[in-house]
Amino acid sequence: MGYLLLAGAIAAEVAGTTAMKYSEGFSRLGPSVLTALGYLISFALLAQTLKTLSVGTAYAIWSGVGTAAIATIGVAFMGEGMTLTKAAGIALIIVGVVVLNLGGAH
Repeated sequence: MGYLLLAGAIAAEVAGTTAMKYSEGFSRLGPSVLTALGYLISFALLAQTLKTLSVGTAYAIWSGVGTAAIATIGVAFMGEGMTLTKAAGIALIIVGVVVLNLGGAH
């Protein structure tokens, strides 16, 4: 159940960060509200996750997967370029999350 809550926290954080891009510095009401709501839900779910997962592991996965997802969204939907360095960084994040889980992180 902890990993399901963590997945929800990651999805809410990614949605909030994506909405932030469209808020134009919090000058547009709709995306600004979605940003706040996304982060509120994300933190609430992350807090529930910490009841069953260690804080270091949960936070590393939450931030790492969120960062990789946002970088991918930026490339796929927002016209950001993909460089070899950026691709390597995303790959290292994914490898790090896998290593944490294989290392008995739960």
